[in-house]
This record gives sequence, structure tokens and C-alpha cells, in this order.
Amino acid sequence: MDLLYMFQGIGTLFAQEPNIVIGRIVLMFFGMALVFLGSKHILEPLVMIPMGFGMAAINAGMLFLDANTVGNIIINPLVTETNSLISILQINVFQPIYTFAFSNNLIACIVFMGVGVLCDVGYVMKYPFTCMLIALFAELGTIATYPIAIAMGLPPAHAAAAAIVGSADGPLVLFSSLMLAPELFVPIAVIAYLYLSLCYGGYPYIIRLLIPKEYRGIKIKVTAKSTDVTSQEKLIFSVIACTVLCLLLPAAAPLMLSFFLGVAIRESGVTAYINMIESTFLYAATFFLGLMLGVLCDANTILNPTILPLLILGVIALGLSAVGGIIGGYFIYFINNKNFNPTIGVAGGSCVPSTAKIAQHEVTAVKRATIILQYAMGANICGVMTSAILTGIYITVIPMLAK
Repeated sequence: MDLLYMFQGIGTLFAQEPNIVIGRIVLMFFGMALVFLGSKHILEPLVMIPMGFGMAAINAGMLFLDANTVGNIIINPLVTETNSLISILQINVFQPIYTFAFSNNLIACIVFMGVGVLCDVGYVMKYPFTCMLIALFAELGTIATYPIAIAMGLPPAHAAAAAIVGSADGPLVLFSSLMLAPELFVPIAVIAYLYLSLCYGGYPYIIRLLIPKEYRGIKIKVTAKSTDVTSQEKLIFSVIACTVLCLLLPAAAPLMLSFFLGVAIRESGVTAYINMIESTFLYAATFFLGLMLGVLCDANTILNPTILPLLILGVIALGLSAVGGIIGGYFIYFINNKNFNPTIGVAGGSCVPSTAKIAQHEVTAVKRATIILQYAMGANICGVMTSAILTGIYITVIPMLAK
């Protein structure tokens, strides 16, 4: 009996090209590392733990298929023919989840709805000018990466899909890549979520590099007691904003609907819906999102030559967005007579609430009494809206340029 054929996960290592074999081994260990880092909360555990398991399993669980071709029975993201898809759905275990929820933006919209339930738009309504200005500055990566990608030789649709990684918003990246460059959906989605770990690992160092300690410790002086925004005002804001933005940018209407519906459910106080979306839909969608991203990380996909420009552009986009947000923080600092903490600028990225928590953590490390979270969350939530708007603009304009 051929032991290499009996233990096919090992046997396939001897039947593939050396670079693929090395890639598989590296990705197995990388997946294990993601699980460890997620369990230690160094990276986001809700995404990284299932993603790490999926990554390790997909690269280990290769077997010989028909005609000695190598593949797996976990998922096949590249099926295009209907007859083949029906066959794959009956064989590949996680194919139904990918086909009916992941590859059509359903999971992205469910996550966006969950984000809406978690977000208090009252912060945005209390400090609209500050929040919007910071959020716009924090879109530097989303805007500036596009011409860089064009200069690197990417077609407009691919360049726009890569640039949206700068929004630091995973669901947006999924949505835009399917709309603009479906052939790059798998690598862009994987890169986006891998690089969102930069928000945890890299952003604190950018803050410390660009913002001196004395600025990070600034406590914002409130001259007058601001009135709280009522739930009814937030509800009115959400339905008007949703309608207007859908009217202006119908290409992004699924995202707008999902986010603002979540906000409205939160403010209407419908406890049954809130619990259902937050405790069931959001966590289930996040879990399967991480798992699907992990099982998409097979070596053949990651080592595709088209991935290298996307890897470079992802770093550029997220780095520029952090720098742009900090520039916005300094801008508010100077026009507000130095009564502002520029660290809040990092929170302009729409990775809710991660970038806001990073900003608060860096401030607390310098001066424990300084609390900036209400401003950071306002910029963070506003970043969700500006990112969705920019995504809608890209999705609308890019196809027009191709004509």
C-alpha cells in the first residue's frame, strides 16, 4: 500500500511544485500563529481564531482528486459553471456557506447591520464638524492609493478595489471587490482582513512616531455642558441619512440600508431585534466570515503573482489612512485653539470600534485621566459613513471610466 496515497495531506506535498509546498507549510504555521495571537487578544479573536484554523486546515487537507489533480473538499471559490457548482455543493463541506452567503455580500451586509446596532450616532451628532473632518482626512489611503495602483499598472477597477482596503473596513472591502473586481475577490478579501491586524499591531507605533507624548496626553476642555441627543433624534437622523445617501449613491444602497437599519433598531429599543442581530446574526456572521477567509488562504491563491501588488497596496492604503487621520487630528488641534487631542485622528478609520480603542489606549498609556473615547467613537462611526460613501462613488464612477 502506498502510504503517501493513504495519507494524502502529506502525499500531495510530494506532488506539487516546491514553491506551493513551501507556501502550504508556511501558511499552516501562520494559521496556528493567528489562533495563538487571537487567543491572547493581540489580534481580533472573533475573526483571527476561526481564520487561523481555516488557514491551517485548508493547506494541510489537500488530497488527490480526479486525474491526480490536487485539491480539497472544503471549498472551491473558483467554480463558475452551474453544473459544476451543483456537484461541488454536494461534495465540498463549506461550499454552501460560501456560495449562498459569502460570495454575494450577504455576510458583509449582516456585519454592517450588526455594526449599526453597536454604534451610537449621538457622538457624530454632538460633534458633527470634528467627526466628519477627521473621517475625511482618514480616507487619505482610500483616495491616494488609487493613483498609486494605476501607476503600478493595475486597471481602474482593480486599483479601486485595492484602494478601498484603506478604509480599514472588512465588509466594505468584500462588497467593493465583488462589485468592481470579482476575479480578485478572494485575494483582496484575504489581504484586507490579514492587514486589518495592522490596526492592532502597527497603528500604535504610527501614533507614537507622529504624536509626541505631551500631545497624546492632552485633555480636551469642555466649556459648556453639551445636551444629550435623544433616541428620537438619532432615529430621524438615521432614516433621513439612509434615504438621502441611497438616493445619491444607489450602488452602495445595501450597505447604507444595513448600517442605518441597525442604528434605527438600536434607537427604537426593540430588544428582541437588538439581541437577535447583536448576539446571533453579528457573531455568527463574524465567525463564518473568519472561517471562510481562512479556508480561502490556500497556497495556490496566496502565491498567485497577481497578489504581490495587492500586498504592497494594502500596506500603503492602511498606512496612509492612519497618517491622514493624524493630520486631521492636528488640523482640528490648531483650529480649535489647541484644545484637542490629535490622537483621535487615528479613529477616523472605519474599523469600529478597534481604531477608537487603539486611540484611547495610547492616550491612557501617557495620562490615565485623559478620556477621548467619546470623540474617537464619533470619528470612528463617521468613518463608517464616509467609507461607504467613497465606496459608492468608486462603484459608480469606475465602470463609467471603462466605457
